[in-house]
Amino acid sequence: MAKVFSGKVITAIDVGTTKICVLVANQLDKNNIEIIGVGKASSDGLKKGVVVDIARTVKSIKSAVKEAEIMSGQTIESAIIGISGGHIKSVNSSGAVPIKTGQVRQSDIDSVLEAAKAVQIKEGYQILHVLPQYFTIDGGDKLHDPMDMHGIRLELQAHIITGSVASVQNLVKCVEFSGVKVKDIILEQLASAAAVLSEDEKLLGVGVLDIGGGTTDLALYQNGSIRHTMVLPVAGTHFTNDIAVGLRTTIEDSERIKKMYGIASLNFVEENKLIEVEAVQGASKKNVDLTDLVAIIEARATELFSIVRQEVYSKNLKTFVTSGFVITGGGSLLRDIDKLAQEVLGVPVRVGYPRLQYGISESLDSPVYSTGYGMLIYALKNSSENFNSIEGPAVKRIFVKMKSWVSDFF
Repeated sequence: MAKVFSGKVITAIDVGTTKICVLVANQLDKNNIEIIGVGKASSDGLKKGVVVDIARTVKSIKSAVKEAEIMSGQTIESAIIGISGGHIKSVNSSGAVPIKTGQVRQSDIDSVLEAAKAVQIKEGYQILHVLPQYFTIDGGDKLHDPMDMHGIRLELQAHIITGSVASVQNLVKCVEFSGVKVKDIILEQLASAAAVLSEDEKLLGVGVLDIGGGTTDLALYQNGSIRHTMVLPVAGTHFTNDIAVGLRTTIEDSERIKKMYGIASLNFVEENKLIEVEAVQGASKKNVDLTDLVAIIEARATELFSIVRQEVYSKNLKTFVTSGFVITGGGSLLRDIDKLAQEVLGVPVRVGYPRLQYGISESLDSPVYSTGYGMLIYALKNSSENFNSIEGPAVKRIFVKMKSWVSDFF
């Protein structure tokens, strides 16, 4: 029998390359939630954040959903999900429109948002997200909210995020084949940032790096708005594969020793020791030096942060990371990774945990849950909205809903 809760029950599903995470929460009021169920399963069917095998992905999602249902005592009928992957692209754009009545109305803001969307995109792609960076009226000061202000011309500088329509369709299909209706999709960078960044960090300038299994998601913020996004092709599975090749061991055992013994750099190894690992054929054991393991990890981690550094400096984005970087996701659990990142990036770096103001369970106080928890924050901010009011095919509903992200987060 399903448990009865006083508030609205909301669900977030983080469909990652290496894991599926389902979080179920009871909404206590408009500002607080209580986590009542957690489901986890190994992800099988995605590569670099993109579905490559629908049947296997559906099976993984079903497993995680069932575990969350048992723990929460609820039947999960609908959820919001996160999207990432190498197909996600972004570009800055601008738009300008006349202010029709001389005073900015919502219709003027909608018009300038449409004007900013006039960018060339690849065939098979669609604009997922138009994120305002700032508005100006008649060339004046930058504004966060121009509503009701007087002027002749309204201008907008915006960050445009595009994605593959097919990739969105496949992700939605997998979740709905699992018996769960997709209410909304959120870009995973936004969810992670909502979970781990403070308002001061987003105001002064900060970068967030969500190191997942298949991809690493980068987002830069300043003045409370997103300034730059990027999906990097280096993530946790690359570390694991490097270890398997370098030490001639199995994928499964390389993942184990990465989690158990992994250190980000040789500079942080206090004492060398021998580690027992499986031989690649899996029939015998052998010993390897800890320093051999760490050297492999350090090379890949340095590559990851060097890509980020190159992106920041080549595009003159350093002023957007005044507060440094926040690393989150499963990859941030690697020992001393924040210290190595600080050395390579040349700015302060900390590991980001879900911020606790929304009543998260201590057992979920881990960077692994940042994206899922951020999605719950998103749902909480939208709790008054009737998601079921949007009819039509699932993917069409999702693209309509994506338009709401502008006001929801900024």
